[in-house]
Formats: sequence, C-alpha cells, structure tokens
Amino acid sequence: MRELTILGTASQVPTRHRNHNGYQLRWDDEVILFDPGEGTQRQMLLAGLAVSPLTRICITHFHGDHSLGLPGIIQRISLDKVPHPVRVHFPAGGHEYFGRLRHATSFYDVADLAPEPVGPDFCVQTPAGLLTALPLHHSIETYGYRLVEPDGRRMVPALLAAYGISGPVVGRLQRTGKAGRVTLDDVSVVRPGQRFAFIMDTGLCDNVFALAEGADLLVIESTFLAEDAEMAAQVGHLTAGQAASVARQAGVRTLVLTHFSQRYADSERFLDEARTEFDGDIVLAEDLMRVPVPPRLVSTHERASATGN
Repeated sequence: MRELTILGTASQVPTRHRNHNGYQLRWDDEVILFDPGEGTQRQMLLAGLAVSPLTRICITHFHGDHSLGLPGIIQRISLDKVPHPVRVHFPAGGHEYFGRLRHATSFYDVADLAPEPVGPDFCVQTPAGLLTALPLHHSIETYGYRLVEPDGRRMVPALLAAYGISGPVVGRLQRTGKAGRVTLDDVSVVRPGQRFAFIMDTGLCDNVFALAEGADLLVIESTFLAEDAEMAAQVGHLTAGQAASVARQAGVRTLVLTHFSQRYADSERFLDEARTEFDGDIVLAEDLMRVPVPPRLVSTHERASATGN
C-alpha cells in the first residue's frame, strides 16, 4: 500500500475544521510521519492510525504548527512500546528545539528514537528508496523532503513468449540477468521508480523545483491566494497559484494543496486559483483525507503488448 493520510491542514492558526499540520505516508513497509503539529496524536486516533508501524518522523522546521505534536507522538511510542527504532529527521540547527520537545514532560520513557539531523547534503537509503532533504526559503531553517524509489524492471509477457522463456527460467533471469543467450534487457522494460515530495513553508526558490521534479505525489503548502502574494513573499510562503505553477513546471502527476491560512473563508478559491496554472490532478487537502499514490505509468511497449499490437 502506498497512501498519504492527511491529519491536519491549517497554517499558523487551527480552525474548527482544520487541525494543525500532520501527514502520514505509508510506502509499503516504510511509514513516515511528516510535521506533527499540535493535536496530531488525536488526529491519528480519528484516522484509525497507530504509532506502532511508524519507522520515521520528518520535521521541516521548528515552528509550532509543524512540531508541537511531537511530544505526544513520542510519549505514545513509549506507551505502546514500539519495538523498533523510529528515526527522526529535523534541521540540524534546531537540535536544541528537538531536545526540548523530546523531553517536554515527565513520562515513563522507553521510546527507541534515533535522531538523524538533516543538512544540505542529507540523503539516506531507506527500504522505500532514497530520502533526501534540501533547504528552503523561510524565516527559520527549513527543509523539504523527497523520496525516490529506485528504478526496476518489468517483465513483458509478449517478449518472454517470443524468446520461449517460461517457468523457473523467468526467475533465474530476474535474479542473474541472463538465461542462455537471453538477457533481462531482451524481455523486460524499465519500471521507473515512484517519487514523493513534501514541501512546507517556503518562498519560491530553486530547491522547491528540485524537490518537486517528476513527483508522482507532491504535497505542498499554499498558504495564501494571489491577492496576498506580496505578504506571502515577505513571510516566506507560497500562493496556490505558485504551488500549482511549480507542479506544472516540475512535471508533477498529483498535486496536494495544504497549509491554508484561516483568513480565507472559502477554501475552494485555492482550487480555482491552482486550476489556472495546472491541469493535472489536484487534491484540496482536508483533515483525515486519504490520498493514494498514483498507480505506476504504463510504458508504450507494455501497452502495445497488452493489446496485442
């Protein structure tokens, strides 16, 4: 299963209908919690999510709406006796804030946390793929995250049949790359790895585009509307139109808009503005919404094989 569960979608101030930030990405066996804002533990309960599967927590920056839920999550990890280490990524310059949140109150602490601060060259190989972080343009040290699955190979039935390959020989081809004179390249096509990007609290900068490049699923802040673009630039935020323009230029497949300012009563305006810049799939995030990672794209060769052409 590859799915994003949205736990909160407000910006600085929560509303009656929008909790502070919180996003859980399940990517096969890797489960990552991004930016646990205040109330995230309760939102996970409402969404039917346990902390036990969590493998990793990623924090973009230490503003409260992106991190004040961390103490509750840590204490729940301890209470539920999660048996494996949970790695925690956060801007290296915020180590003091992490320490304060880690020990914010007294509790029976058996949580196995592995802090791994991030810097400009951060990258780590995870079971889901390569996780990287890049600095963004905000009022304090802030990083966006990008997860890239390695490319694989997909066997093409028509090519296997053409070379007379079947049964256990297929498995040997996949393991060794060769069966007699037939190579893996002869009977398969590249299966591009999927890509996920998470971008919060930033003005436009080169790294926004670098993080978003070719993402199958992009989660990006759209705090303001175009009418307040000057204010957005001053405080290091994006408008809905800017976020959608990034998605268009970066070749994103599904765009998730979130982190909405409470100053706008009608959230549909974010969608209307984004539509002028991006004609792909757009999700206007709502609390407790689930968004699947889009299915893999089918290559022209596979499509022709499936139709017999």
